[in-house]
Amino acid sequence: MADPYTTLGVARDAGEADIKKAYRKLAKELHPDRNTDNPKAAERFSQVTQAYDLLNDKDKRARFDRGEIDGDGNPTAPFGFGGGGGAPGGFRPGEQPFDFGGAGDASDLFEGLFGGRGGGFGGFGRRQQQPKGANVVYSLSVPFEDAATLAPQRLRLADGKTIDLKLPASLENGAQMRLAGRGQPGPGGAGDGIVKIEIQPHRFFTRDGDNVRLDLPVSLSEAVLGASVRVPTVEGAVMLTVPKNSTSGKTLRLRGRGFHKADGSGRGDQLVTLMVDLPAGDEALVEFVQGWKDHDKRNPRGNLGV
Repeated sequence: MADPYTTLGVARDAGEADIKKAYRKLAKELHPDRNTDNPKAAERFSQVTQAYDLLNDKDKRARFDRGEIDGDGNPTAPFGFGGGGGAPGGFRPGEQPFDFGGAGDASDLFEGLFGGRGGGFGGFGRRQQQPKGANVVYSLSVPFEDAATLAPQRLRLADGKTIDLKLPASLENGAQMRLAGRGQPGPGGAGDGIVKIEIQPHRFFTRDGDNVRLDLPVSLSEAVLGASVRVPTVEGAVMLTVPKNSTSGKTLRLRGRGFHKADGSGRGDQLVTLMVDLPAGDEALVEFVQGWKDHDKRNPRGNLGV
């Protein structure tokens, strides 16, 4: 019956964004796939997920804050039926016990406390919770470009239905998404769907945090004289200006062409690293270099101390 605020390490007045941020951080650290040799991490991961599920539900969070349910989501004992001290019957000095004589039967009171009738005094109004159905795990392979642009993904569920899944910002490989009520049916309601995300590797793009990196081949003349060249991005080709006298390794930036940031502040960039591509067997180039005395003018490795 842990306090969900303590479990996530957030203040009681924390906003939704702070709660989500704390959960993502802990879930990433404690995920079972990253702690195969640490069973306690799996237990802690389950506790963190349970705490997040409670605080992420506005109704459950409000009921917990009012003391109506505990950290496991179970109803708490009503007004003094826990031996909390005070006057006989659990009431504090000066407080008046409830009069069930003319204001309706006791089930009305317990309906307000526990969200339903039928509990009676046997067990203080608690209703036996029926088990939910089993969760269903889905594997979803997402193209690199779709992960960066948050393109909706079509997912077929166990019942044969299909949904368009909205991807979260700053999506990472191995992330999991929960689909409430999309699992197997059960007496207490359907379980959840757990979607495991795999981001497909790209043949020339790589990821660097929220940025996308690309090694871009350019010709010798483009590097020396400068040029405007077409560059692929996750959303299609754009034009990029290559400055004059660019060397291999020079990195140019295309702003806002990366992954969406988790904090909603926009997108990362695409970092384009120029790679001068020399033609093989070009006799004219060989003759030119042989007559060009560049090695007599400078040492390009001077800053390496050699």
